[in-house]
Amino acid sequence: MARGIFVTGTDTDVGKTAVAVALVRRLVAAGVRVGVYKPVATGNAADAAALWEAAGRPLTLDQVCPQVFPAAISPPRSAAAAGTEVDAALLSRGLEPWTRGFDAVVVEGAGGLFSPLADGVSNADLAGMLGLPLVVVDAARLGAIGRTLATVTAARARGLAVAAVVLSQTTWLDEKAHADPASPWRIAHDSRADLAAALAPLPVGMLAHRAGAIEPPFDVVR
Repeated sequence: MARGIFVTGTDTDVGKTAVAVALVRRLVAAGVRVGVYKPVATGNAADAAALWEAAGRPLTLDQVCPQVFPAAISPPRSAAAAGTEVDAALLSRGLEPWTRGFDAVVVEGAGGLFSPLADGVSNADLAGMLGLPLVVVDAARLGAIGRTLATVTAARARGLAVAAVVLSQTTWLDEKAHADPASPWRIAHDSRADLAAALAPLPVGMLAHRAGAIEPPFDVVR
């Protein structure tokens, strides 16, 4: 069983990779030997490459992400379009190289928590198999409270531990509009505050657009 975290999202394109990279960089800066694992990707391996670079290029990129399929759709459908299928056993077996010689591993899923990774295997299923707590990521925009609380509630109902929540600013938000309660910046920051209150004592952070660190900082790998 690895020591680490599983970064998942409320949906696709909510900023999971940016959050995972920020978590990896924080661990590296603290002197932790970090492994990085992206069980499956579609479209390209750009997310896996970003994790690999953040960790200092440990092992090989193919070991970071052993399965990549061309079409940018769900992994099982992308694999089928390429005339093959996702190796479901490899999703968990691919973590093995990262359990030796590393203090912790940061795993990034694909899509939302219940999105399929292979036929009959979701991110939630894989996180359970790996025994890793979740960092739940949502985009810092209107609706974040409902989406995030629904995902955290569903994760806990499945018996999955949730280590933290992060709202990721996937676009630039103008702080000068902070006085307007309907501005994207105000909505993002009010949503973080409301989630922190609703989920206390769970850490709830914010990752600004193109920022390198989550604020306020927290440690999820112990």
